Amino acid sequence: MSTEAERLNEQTRGATGRGGRTKVYQGEVLRHGVYTRAVHWAVAVFFILSMLTGFAIFSPWLYAWIAPVFGGGAITRLLHPWFGLAFCAAFLLQMINWLRPMRWNRSDGRWLRRIRKYATNEESLEAEDVGKFNAGQKLWFWTIVVSAAVFLLTGFALWLPEIFGRELMWIAYFLHDVAALVMLGGFIIHLYEGTAQQPGTFRSMTRGTVTDAWAWTHHPAWYGEVTGSDPREAYARAARRRRERQHMIEEWEREQDARERAPEPDPIGPRAQ
Repeated sequence: MSTEAERLNEQTRGATGRGGRTKVYQGEVLRHGVYTRAVHWAVAVFFILSMLTGFAIFSPWLYAWIAPVFGGGAITRLLHPWFGLAFCAAFLLQMINWLRPMRWNRSDGRWLRRIRKYATNEESLEAEDVGKFNAGQKLWFWTIVVSAAVFLLTGFALWLPEIFGRELMWIAYFLHDVAALVMLGGFIIHLYEGTAQQPGTFRSMTRGTVTDAWAWTHHPAWYGEVTGSDPREAYARAARRRRERQHMIEEWEREQDARERAPEPDPIGPRAQ
């Protein structure tokens, strides 16, 4: 990554950081700072706007539903490339920000060999070598990198056909649509993974924090790195506390059952014979 791009990233990060801070409470870990969350939401918003305006142009049926929201077909056609440029610009900042943690390493290959167990939730804990991002998240990141490049290059050919020519424009149409479908599928999976599949993940992009339990469950190596604690020992302590609470609840329930089964004393007292 160029020095100029890194300098721009640091300037933007500093300006965003001055605009807000993330509160981290006991039992929580900072997952994403203000800058990261702001860039992520910019990428998400401009992707959705690009997707909607693109669908309106792509499908006559969707055109009737979506184009009026943006003010008609002509305005939708005008806005789409600008939304796309904004998406690419926002993602460039995100790419610079996450370039290091998204690098592939040996633990990612091991994660891919366990992907079936991950998808079916056969294992409650991730392997100890899973860092801040697992291999699935990294694959999604690099898919966006490639797709954004395809969007940008083919988008110019579609935007300016008089310069690039008709033949290149038709090739660009095909590649643009393929990239859009890949991104749509990945986006749906991304939403599912960040909400229903891993509860507690979505808050990392709203509040910026996750619970200790979430961290040592899904990203043990990252938890150990940022806290200096052994994730398996933390999990074992939590498991012991859960067992102790469960034991106390069971004891209380047994005492309650015993009281309910015990005969009630006669309020008058023993009767004379």
